[in-house]
Amino acid sequence: MEYSWEKMTAEQLRERAGLGGLVLLPVGSIEQHGPHLPTGVDALLATEAANRVAAQLAESLSVVVAPTLWWGLAEHHMRFGGTLTLSLPTYHAVLRDVCRSIMRAGFTRIAIVNGHGGNISALNAIVNELTAELPVTIAVTTYLTAAADDVADILEGQSGVMHACEGETSMMLAAHPELVVLGRLSDAHGPECGLQSDNVPVYLWRSFEEITESGVAGDARLATADKGEKLLAVCAQRLADLLAAPETWHRNATIDRQAAATSVGS
Repeated sequence: MEYSWEKMTAEQLRERAGLGGLVLLPVGSIEQHGPHLPTGVDALLATEAANRVAAQLAESLSVVVAPTLWWGLAEHHMRFGGTLTLSLPTYHAVLRDVCRSIMRAGFTRIAIVNGHGGNISALNAIVNELTAELPVTIAVTTYLTAAADDVADILEGQSGVMHACEGETSMMLAAHPELVVLGRLSDAHGPECGLQSDNVPVYLWRSFEEITESGVAGDARLATADKGEKLLAVCAQRLADLLAAPETWHRNATIDRQAAATSVGS
């Protein structure tokens, strides 16, 4: 079954919308990923994850994968070169217009599938705003989060996916091996670090260049295609299970209504 928006006719999309279809909207970033990976890793892997989720969901519900929004918020990578970034107001405006277009095509549920850590805080806030503006249900997830425990079990040298690391490099070896520069894997390592806002009592913006000279956080030398396939498979399975569960959407709708009531009463 076809589920890529750009490969379907308008008639086919209207039919999916009429069946209460769910639209997956992959979002990523174009930014440096060390000496061994292409700049499009986050967009490529978000797309791969969304397609795998759709393949599983298509057996039980109507689903469409929208074209990937490859741009994102990557100011912290700009000093390395090779990076494209948007300002926050532009990113908000682009997402608003895309979600509004999806709504006008007849769909009422959108799940933004994110592949870039630098987008997370902004996406959470933007989805709050869009939910208030548009009469559709919008969810956001970073595809790795639903399977965090499984990811930790698969990786050998890290507790989670970092940047251009064992995890991301393994997934690229599984999904796009032709884009991995194998001859530079020996240089693809750096200090371990998670999101800059994780467990930090006072947050300050930092360039990624201040964290790692190589542009890598973690150790890509441990990457294998087998690990990558396992990571992609379990992330897709866990996320598909969540998105297929009625309580996922019901709980969000309940929270939205409670938030709206509180706002009106304050």
